[in-house]
Amino acid sequence: MSKLFPKRFALFKAYIGLFLILSFVVRLSFLIWNFSEVDKNLFTLGNTFLIGFLFDVATISFFVIPYIIYLLLFPKRFYASVVDKVITYFGFSLGVLIVFFSFFGEFTFWDEFQRRYNFIAVDYLIYTYEVVKNINESYPLPILISIMLALVFASIFIVYKLGYFSKAFKSETPFKPKLIASMPWFIVVVVSAFFVTNKQADFSKNRYNNELAKSGVYSFFAAFRNNELPYNEFYKTIPKEQAFQAVKSSFSDSKKTFVNPNENAIYRSIVNSDSISRPSKPNVIFICIESLSGSFLKTFGGKSNITPVLDSLANKSLFFENLYATGTRTVRGMEAITLSIPPTPGRSIVKRKNIQGLFTIGEVFKQQGYERNFFYGGDGYFDNMNTYFGGNGFNIVDRGRGFLLDKSITTTRTNIEDDEVTFENAWGVCDMDIYNKVLKEADKAHETGIPFFDFVMTTSNHKPYTYPEGKIDIPSGAGRHGAVKYTDYSIGEFIKKAQQKPWFQNTVFVIMSDHCASSAGRWELDVKNYHIPALIFNLPNQQPEKVDKLASQIDLFPTLFSLLNWDYESNLFGKDILSMQPKDERAFIGNYRKLGYLKNNKVLILDEQKNAHFYAWNPLDNSLTSIPSEEKFQNKSISFYQVADDLYRNEGLKIKSE
Repeated sequence: MSKLFPKRFALFKAYIGLFLILSFVVRLSFLIWNFSEVDKNLFTLGNTFLIGFLFDVATISFFVIPYIIYLLLFPKRFYASVVDKVITYFGFSLGVLIVFFSFFGEFTFWDEFQRRYNFIAVDYLIYTYEVVKNINESYPLPILISIMLALVFASIFIVYKLGYFSKAFKSETPFKPKLIASMPWFIVVVVSAFFVTNKQADFSKNRYNNELAKSGVYSFFAAFRNNELPYNEFYKTIPKEQAFQAVKSSFSDSKKTFVNPNENAIYRSIVNSDSISRPSKPNVIFICIESLSGSFLKTFGGKSNITPVLDSLANKSLFFENLYATGTRTVRGMEAITLSIPPTPGRSIVKRKNIQGLFTIGEVFKQQGYERNFFYGGDGYFDNMNTYFGGNGFNIVDRGRGFLLDKSITTTRTNIEDDEVTFENAWGVCDMDIYNKVLKEADKAHETGIPFFDFVMTTSNHKPYTYPEGKIDIPSGAGRHGAVKYTDYSIGEFIKKAQQKPWFQNTVFVIMSDHCASSAGRWELDVKNYHIPALIFNLPNQQPEKVDKLASQIDLFPTLFSLLNWDYESNLFGKDILSMQPKDERAFIGNYRKLGYLKNNKVLILDEQKNAHFYAWNPLDNSLTSIPSEEKFQNKSISFYQVADDLYRNEGLKIKSE
């Protein structure tokens, strides 16, 4: 043991021990937290903690290398000097603080996502204002910080009392024993950096066991390094021509004509009008609801009666009962809705570079002569929303705090002024305030006579779940159910106010969630946690109807365009839900790594290790059962994702020049 940890390495040993103990406590806490979801087979649990320990060792090796270098290079004649003591005490204290801070952060992240740090945590580094404010409003931050600092000081004090500092200062260990003690850790760092990947922790079919086996800090840096996942490099593929042919064949009917049928492209002309069905051009207000799971609605079996407005609208609208979100974050919802595209691996297209001039649903509205506006109650700088919408022809209406759009983007930006705000939290103004701004801007647009399309992104149904008091019977900040009920209440108030406007009779309201409140589950992709509500209200000459066809978030606006009898050029993957035949029904679900294709209660899940897992899905208990692969099903699934990624990377999603 003395060769592995010479006396001069006493603090090194103490720090490693502290990290490993705390990491074990965090892993055990998460296990207890989600005990009902975890695979409790002893062999699986043993693997979970063994793999977790190995990842912890890999993680701590990166932390201690700077101190090892210091121990190797610091001159022996200055041991125990003031400089040595200052550097040692400061470095050890800073290291302990970082460890506790990262572990405390993991608890808040797990509370929100039931995952170790991932893409989202990396993104949050950029948007510190919203994130820090949200954490401050969601948790008793002064108490948590006080507890964390107390634990940091207690740890340092215990290490001091156990004599680790004095051993480090009194030792005069020769260079050779120090080098021998250091070499294993340099080897661990090299192996961890070049041969260990975070996905190697995914040993189980149970997602929770896989997440428990990971180290949060290691996962964070893995996500930081791998924010781009080109489909062709990481996923199972089929020949490119075959993939495009499969996708194009899914669009083949009498209403669609490919502009360049011999090219690897999906750009086509769509004809919906005829001598009887003439185009209509009502205003369109789309409400994208933050984190609204289908399970919240009484219509879908919800028991809490927190969505009376949406449940009522379900009976007065074209209501889609079997529609699924493509992803687990707002930017994924925006990507799916506006680009009408299956999810691509890695970060959302909304947050990537070179995203101006894309063919979005806004381009279809432009073809029809519409003004296009994006409303957001916070600062649209967050998640790159202003750059994305502004760079694709939308005017911006947000609660800006001085962040400017890319200088190359020419668009109108309107601020939500202080006197228009009655309530505001970390994510922006409350839903009713953003709706009042929509009403005000709609009044102005009505006077011009130009039809408008408004994309409205809500924020109230997001932690810290705060909203104006006295509007509903659940106190602000009481939890998700209160936020859902306030969100629902605000939609009702908005519709009531809109009904008093001269433009109401000529305005269609489209309402859909961006994603569910939680996507986490025990499976690779938890199918039920992608089920969202969607409806089209106040559509001229359309009787209320509940549509039970299996469909995707990407299909809603192509369905609306068909209902309005529009002829248009399209580069969208989405289809008219109402005209779907049983063979056409399908849904795309995914996260930044896993890509799923759902059809006939079967789901194929693709991962970045070029695997394709085929399951039978039981909607009653949401279970997935492995079944033999079907080549035709697999190739069809692959084709959509392969083509979507190919079009993005080869600028096939751009607007065609005249």
